[in-house]
Amino acid sequence: MASTVTSRRKQLGNELRHARTAARMTQQQVAEVLGCTQGKVNKIESGAVGVKLGDVRSMLNAFGINGEEADTLMNLARAAAGQRGHWSGYRSVVPHWFRTFTDLEPAAAEILTWHGERIPGPLQSEHYMLKQFTEAGATDVTSLVRNRLDRKAVFEQQQQPPYYRFIISEGALRRAPGGYAPAVMLDQVEHLLSLEKHPRVYVHVLPFGARLAAVPNDFTIMRFPDRTRDFVYIEHSAGGLYLDDVKDFNIFVDSWDRLRGAALERQETRQFLKELAEGYRAQMQQLQ
Repeated sequence: MASTVTSRRKQLGNELRHARTAARMTQQQVAEVLGCTQGKVNKIESGAVGVKLGDVRSMLNAFGINGEEADTLMNLARAAAGQRGHWSGYRSVVPHWFRTFTDLEPAAAEILTWHGERIPGPLQSEHYMLKQFTEAGATDVTSLVRNRLDRKAVFEQQQQPPYYRFIISEGALRRAPGGYAPAVMLDQVEHLLSLEKHPRVYVHVLPFGARLAAVPNDFTIMRFPDRTRDFVYIEHSAGGLYLDDVKDFNIFVDSWDRLRGAALERQETRQFLKELAEGYRAQMQQLQ
């Protein structure tokens, strides 16, 4: 499976954490070996920052790792240090806090995502994107649209794409960017209906009548086929959070299971979308 620099960096961090634990060393002790702070060691192990090859070698020496295992980890460190300039050009408009997410998207085995009030990026039609960015007052709409269109490539990448499972609230299908816009939403609904050509993409609508006590804020669960640590991503107005603590992760898996149990099945969702499309067509005729 193709793997991005960021996923390799996270995988390297996980391997270094395992090695440190096996050597019964603390992050502070590693920090003393590297001449840095404990906080930086924590960021290295979480994959939040890169690490120099010399520092990896020093860590391996401190952990007593050599031979074939050391060679494997050094090769991983070299892979994690590659692809400079990855975020240059039109991709530079992507916020720093979201770059880890988009780098890891193609490397995941399974992605489970819930959205309550907006259509998630990979499912947006181009018309919906343009309306959203324009209403937000974006200054570089073209670059933003190109980046969002790039993300759709994950659905049909040559090597095995992830299973991408979406649950979308009915509210997201009725709230257009900028207010009432039946033409935009008709285009969006028709785009969702066209996604059945991707066998690993699953879309489920959570209708207003679903039996749930309450719905959570938007979140995305990412699971990986290698030792990259599974995590939950939560976006907010000031950035994004990546949670990989097992206890926290399982809380969100439970939330996903409740949402999935209340959402429509795939064929029910398709019928729901067809009826919604008819409603938007009727609204457009009334405006003519």
